[in-house]
Amino acid sequence: MTAGAPRGETTETTTSSTTTTSSAASDAAALESDLREGFFDDPPTLPPRWFYDEKGSLLFDQITRLDEYYPTRAEAEILRARAGDIVGAASTMVELGAGTCEKTRVLLDVFAGGAGAGGAGAAGAGAARFVPVDISTEMLFESARALATEYPGLRVDPVVGDLTALDGPLPGEPGGRLVLFLGGTVGNFDETQRAAFFAMLRGTMSPGDRLALGFDLVKSPQRLVAAYDDAAGITAEFNLNMLDVIGRTVDCTGLDRRDFRHEAVWNAEESRIEMWLRAVRDVRIDFPTLGRGRDLAAGEGIRTEIARKFKPDALVDELADHGFCGQAVWSDESGDFGLALVVVDQGA
Repeated sequence: MTAGAPRGETTETTTSSTTTTSSAASDAAALESDLREGFFDDPPTLPPRWFYDEKGSLLFDQITRLDEYYPTRAEAEILRARAGDIVGAASTMVELGAGTCEKTRVLLDVFAGGAGAGGAGAAGAGAARFVPVDISTEMLFESARALATEYPGLRVDPVVGDLTALDGPLPGEPGGRLVLFLGGTVGNFDETQRAAFFAMLRGTMSPGDRLALGFDLVKSPQRLVAAYDDAAGITAEFNLNMLDVIGRTVDCTGLDRRDFRHEAVWNAEESRIEMWLRAVRDVRIDFPTLGRGRDLAAGEGIRTEIARKFKPDALVDELADHGFCGQAVWSDESGDFGLALVVVDQGA
């Protein structure tokens, strides 16, 4: 479970920040495109981007604090231990799927010279620039305002956008960028999507730019399922909220969250957790603007997320195929979570 992905956008740029707002018409068009692409397949699927309205973003923040949800704590342990190595001599730090930016603060303490200190940090005097990218407009700009107060020497340029379709070079000086893709978000992609994402990301980066990539490690299915089906029911509400987002965004009939239940299952063959919205009775959902509908019998489901779990070093091998050289791979003390630091090959 991770934050981020596309909505429609209009952009206004100022000397201090880039602000992006989402239009209802563009959201509807994007969702209709996703419905055409996956909802009428077998099984029906929807991308995780539609979890993240404001409520969904807040629910995910709650999930990261649950006892069952170990990834956030494990990754934070790595970030605390390796902050200096990760930040290095970066002059611009870009975080994809930034959310509340809470865990990133341990890196910002190094990058910007410490909270409230007004120091220049690793980037040098007046040069430190942080670019958080996320889909949740309100949470993103609230986090950006807080960071600007906490780190007065830091330039914060929040951008609302699709982290899977970045356009053109990333902000910052070539060779001085550090891109953060944390939280295990990479596991939300299947093999084809992951290859396309790495290729897209490489196209926006320059030789010498670095990427810090968080990924979840294979472990017992019991722990994995519990992390995506917590006892308090917060993940269930997070999943069901997607139906509310759909109902508000596009014209539809027959879509009622009371007709579905949350389910998380371990798919051993694909080495991934799958989240489903499982129909508890026969339902018919129609989308008038698409001219299409779908019947779901009781027990059938909509797959809303995959969360691939990896073996150590596997992602570094994949990244090498896209022009990224491995610098380091770390894990937390318990071996629950991994973080790879790679650099764009000078000869790529």
